[in-house]
Amino acid sequence: MFQLLLGTVRDNWFLFLAAAVLAYLIGSINPAVIVTKIVTKGKQDIRDMGSGNAGFTNVLRSVGKAPAIVTIVCDALKCILAVFVAYFLFVWFAKLPLDDPWFLKCYYTCVKFFAGVFCILGHSFPLYFRFKGGKGIVTAAALMLASDWRAFLIILGTFLIVFIIGRIVSLASICGAVVYAPATFTATFVFDHLLRQPCLWYVFITTACALVIGIFAIVMHKENIKRLLRGEEKKIHAKK
Repeated sequence: MFQLLLGTVRDNWFLFLAAAVLAYLIGSINPAVIVTKIVTKGKQDIRDMGSGNAGFTNVLRSVGKAPAIVTIVCDALKCILAVFVAYFLFVWFAKLPLDDPWFLKCYYTCVKFFAGVFCILGHSFPLYFRFKGGKGIVTAAALMLASDWRAFLIILGTFLIVFIIGRIVSLASICGAVVYAPATFTATFVFDHLLRQPCLWYVFITTACALVIGIFAIVMHKENIKRLLRGEEKKIHAKK
């Protein structure tokens, strides 16, 4: 099975390249920057306001609830778009064994993770906005939902519990990032590998992608972590 996987990657390298480029370009569209410029009629840049982060939380605090809602929805939609553009690229053009539906399911899920990683990179380092973007939490959450709803529910539950207790978005996001890889491993190893069909390469690839995304999210929150340790991190407060 692993040899088959390597062969399909080699045969479809150009599709992986196309998926990576397209996902990055889609991810580089930053709704926080665009929405803030529209609301302020081009007078302000969200990256010069509040925490300086081009993401949902800073828009909520610095611009208002309605712009924040638009931001979070668009951040999620762009990742879902990137993931499914990559998915359909492979469905339409990839050279894959059509007689093994379980292999195809696992393969397409790995493609979604692959595209999601590059979409998150585009969000955090956007080509169109001087490579200064957001932390990618909403984008990563959309990837979880599009790739594995079981892991998404575990992460969502973790986020909500921590947020309800502490009312600090960054802390809840960091906890979700820490849990992402274990949640993905549990979902794929227990419910797919053990209970359905043996497919260790699928478990390894998806867990590795989740680990990379989780570590990336934690690193992007390094300043928040410093403020949390000093007890200076602000609780959520929306601008009216």
